[in-house]
Amino acid sequence: MSVQQTIHVDGEWRTAASGATREILDPADAKPFAVVAEGDASDADAAIAAARKAFDHGTWPDTPVAERAALLRRVADLLVRDREKIGLLESRDAGKTLEEGRVDVDCVADAFRYFADLVIGEGAGRVVDAGTDTVHSVVVHEPVGVCAMITPWNYPLLQASWKIAPALAAGNTFVIKPSEITPLTTVALIELLVEAGLPAGVANIVTGPGHSVGARFAEHPDVDLISFTGGLLSGTKVAQAAAVTVKKVALELGGKNPNVVFADACATEEGFDTAVDQALNAAFIHSGQVCSAGGRLIIEESVRDRFVAELAVRASKIKLGRGTAEGVECGPLVSQQQLDKTEYYVDTALEEGAKLLTGGKRPEPSDIRPAEGYFYEPTVLDNCHRGMRAVREEVFGPVLTVETFTTEDEAVALANDTEYGLAGAVWTSDSGRARRMARRMRHGTIWINDFHPYLPQAEWGGFGKSGVGRELGPAGLAEYRESKHVYENLAPQPVRWFTG
Repeated sequence: MSVQQTIHVDGEWRTAASGATREILDPADAKPFAVVAEGDASDADAAIAAARKAFDHGTWPDTPVAERAALLRRVADLLVRDREKIGLLESRDAGKTLEEGRVDVDCVADAFRYFADLVIGEGAGRVVDAGTDTVHSVVVHEPVGVCAMITPWNYPLLQASWKIAPALAAGNTFVIKPSEITPLTTVALIELLVEAGLPAGVANIVTGPGHSVGARFAEHPDVDLISFTGGLLSGTKVAQAAAVTVKKVALELGGKNPNVVFADACATEEGFDTAVDQALNAAFIHSGQVCSAGGRLIIEESVRDRFVAELAVRASKIKLGRGTAEGVECGPLVSQQQLDKTEYYVDTALEEGAKLLTGGKRPEPSDIRPAEGYFYEPTVLDNCHRGMRAVREEVFGPVLTVETFTTEDEAVALANDTEYGLAGAVWTSDSGRARRMARRMRHGTIWINDFHPYLPQAEWGGFGKSGVGRELGPAGLAEYRESKHVYENLAPQPVRWFTG
């Protein structure tokens, strides 16, 4: 199997300086299907130097906004052209179903178009009233500089786009390190940026591990901003390293997300069916490997028994298999490490008193589910409480825990009893209750009678240990900008502060 040149520096594709490589495994059968360059700190230094040169001496930061927006739109068109190829690559790399991979490509194209439209629709700055006609005062926005990006393995293409599109729209240069186990679609995206005409040195990628490449990104003095999406422990290390050079930091560190279901949402058969269906979607899409996964079902006691029983029956019927196989609804976990982690949390929950309703084990192998694959059955754990690790910590697997409440205040308390605060949902037919819950729940996104949709126009990010900063929306663009106040005195005169 030939080695792909997956390190792109100053307009050139190359292998790692050390010559190191890494096999990329298909999580459906644990077999390698690609070999990529395994970069290290020296490759990171070269990429940062190229981005620094391109920002300080290149043309991109001063390229007219209309031209930057046009390039972003060209990238979106190229994504549409290559939708099937990139969607398949995302499916094989991350283990998700082929349809999920296709949808990810669509969402990435939407993000590039959104930020193109956003910057092209802006004015020349915000005029500030100085209180006199002799002063012209305006606040303008300029690119931050060299942006370092570290992205996760669960949505490698999507998370890269949420950073790359606004960074380029604002006029920055960047270096990016995708997860070492799912780098291929990010490499493909860089290829499309080059094809779209992005100048050399503006976009640079280093494939390699976090302890060398990612750590170097965070500490390097020539990096002006670092944007990280991943786990809490790694994000804390990134922030600590970045603090030494006082660079801008944006962190999205996951969540432990409540899905609160009131009895009135289930008062009709249609409402009951919808709430159960959406609870499955919340917990088990992409095998639960979603930062906003609704892995905590918080259900009103009066409907709990019927709801949870039906939920377990439907979860047991989810079709597991290779993401490219016909009819598969849920793919494998991304790695052996993630499979082991999921098994640990389920075993621990059972030891702590949880009741297993369905799942809780690896499935029997089949033609579409090789024995070597990292498959785990969708799992529902009843009788859970806030002291359990599976309830408090991010599992990142197909595991749903069930908690019960009797009053609205109790539902709020349970929903907010987490150190995270990324997203949450409330299901109710009472519009007043819905608004109260949305106001009181301390999470960055609140869905009412829905779960998982997001809009590129709306900010994404969390409270508490879910991170700092926002992606998407106007605030997502602002992360990659510095504000500058330009104050012009149109009629300068002596101040005479000093009499001498």
